[in-house]
Amino acid sequence: MVPFSVLDLSPIVEGGDAAQALQNTLDLARHAERLGYHRYWLAEHHNIPSVASAATAVVIAAVGMVTNSIRIGAGGIMLPNHAPLVIAEQFGTLESLFPARVDLALGRAPGSDQATARAMRRTRVGDADAFPQDVLELMMYFAAPPGQHVKAVPGAGLDVPIWILGSSLFGAQLAAELGLPYAFASHFAPAHLMDAIQVYRSRFRPSRHLATPYVMLGINITAADTDEEARWLFTSTEQSFANLRRGTPTPVPPPKAGFRETLSEAEQWQLDEIFSAAIVGGPDTVRRRIREFLDRTNADELIVAAQTFDHRARLRSYEIVADARD
Repeated sequence: MVPFSVLDLSPIVEGGDAAQALQNTLDLARHAERLGYHRYWLAEHHNIPSVASAATAVVIAAVGMVTNSIRIGAGGIMLPNHAPLVIAEQFGTLESLFPARVDLALGRAPGSDQATARAMRRTRVGDADAFPQDVLELMMYFAAPPGQHVKAVPGAGLDVPIWILGSSLFGAQLAAELGLPYAFASHFAPAHLMDAIQVYRSRFRPSRHLATPYVMLGINITAADTDEEARWLFTSTEQSFANLRRGTPTPVPPPKAGFRETLSEAEQWQLDEIFSAAIVGGPDTVRRRIREFLDRTNADELIVAAQTFDHRARLRSYEIVADARD
């Protein structure tokens, strides 16, 4: 059976706050573990009113405290925002607290706008072109070769699996070159999905970390008891993306009937492109569409994102997806 995992941004909804969003994350993590999901990953974003997982390692630790067996980690850490040593220490600490459960997926985008990126790393704005070197430096801190002067404590000598994230061909090439597992962001950038998979698998070099290619694909799934209810719930996700692309991000809004009719033709086309891989529907629709997606991509694992406004509807969505998986 293909493993299914959860991608969470601790969504802050309209009328809510970060405290409630983080409590919902803990509740969903416990729920996901009971349902047999394989991993629970949090994503780093900054200066976005709908995302409460900015201090990603801190939230991962909280999730680890309320769960027992599900793998926990970052999907991902935006490495240009940070010194590699700091990330090695943070995830070395997590691995020390939760042995053999922690993953570290790395991205080269800032997860924010440039002004926010400058505010985060005041000595210099993280250089995305330095990303491969930063990845190698981070891996070195975990490997702790003899004679290394600067060591990550905790971190040195610990086995924290490193993943490469990608929404284009760059990450696929890097993951293949380093022999690392690869997670593609088809939940918001599906245009290069098949090309990225082909590049990664065809260029993969076995390493001490991984003998054969391993691809995990992000996918938006909003499931409900009927197709109609799922489509209505999904309008919250559509509104969030539309607001973000307009440069006016907001907390996750409640569902809105007829929302797409309020958009320009260009905005509708943009949403269609972003969500071309999304699955929205009742149990039968979800089961069929997941099978079609797996048949098309031959993914080794799926990681499911769901930005549902109502927390109970979100819990139910993950239940329906777990039933489809089984």
